Amino acid sequence: MLESIKHPNDILELRMNRPPVNAMDPGLVAQLRDGVSQAPKQGARALVLSGREGLFSAGLDLTALLALDARQLRTFFNDFFGMLRVVAASEIPVAAAITGHSPAGGAVLSCFCDWRVMAAGSYRFGFNEVAVSLIVPTPVRVAITRMAGAEVSERLSVEARMMDPEEALRLNLVHEIAPVAEVVGRARAWCERLLAQPTRATQTMRRTARADLVQAFDGLDDEAEIITDLWFSEEGQAVMRNMLEQLKKRAK
Repeated sequence: MLESIKHPNDILELRMNRPPVNAMDPGLVAQLRDGVSQAPKQGARALVLSGREGLFSAGLDLTALLALDARQLRTFFNDFFGMLRVVAASEIPVAAAITGHSPAGGAVLSCFCDWRVMAAGSYRFGFNEVAVSLIVPTPVRVAITRMAGAEVSERLSVEARMMDPEEALRLNLVHEIAPVAEVVGRARAWCERLLAQPTRATQTMRRTARADLVQAFDGLDDEAEIITDLWFSEEGQAVMRNMLEQLKKRAK
């Protein structure tokens, strides 16, 4: 589900490969957490997170998660938060190569990377959790606020609006737009620029500058409970099952 690709200058690419849409289930979340946390121990000096051309990640795997009971779902969301925290706290730089569509969980994952390069074209990016009867978790809103400001963070979280790459760039949610075939290369180029700097000073500065992002994950047990309650509410179940049916029809 997660491919490791070594590039020059000790840059490691972790490419999501879970057909058909790189949806995040417990297995992929665990692999992302372990892949990011183990990378420095394996000699990587920088990371690139990517997907296939045309698709970064479609977010959470509704089919897999709808099969879980409340306890299992709380565990999943705590694990999901834990994976995002590992990305935020990574001791080496992490660039997101957003290789295509990136709704919900895909956009969320990119938020905790240091640098975001998105594919140009008719791709969608955004935080549509409210549209599926969930909430945008506190650490994600902190990340959006750091990038785009408090008022924009509120609007994006409440309105569940998806956007094209140009708007994501204008709002500072991504740093670059590139042709889809060049996205990984541009993400690697950013890593190389950072690695050309003095290592110890860069690591110290990153750790200090990103401390608030890491601290946003403290005390999320109540939030996992809120999300679980929304998930199992009558409205939440109806919305998600309807969305699942729509996805099945599109796949035919």
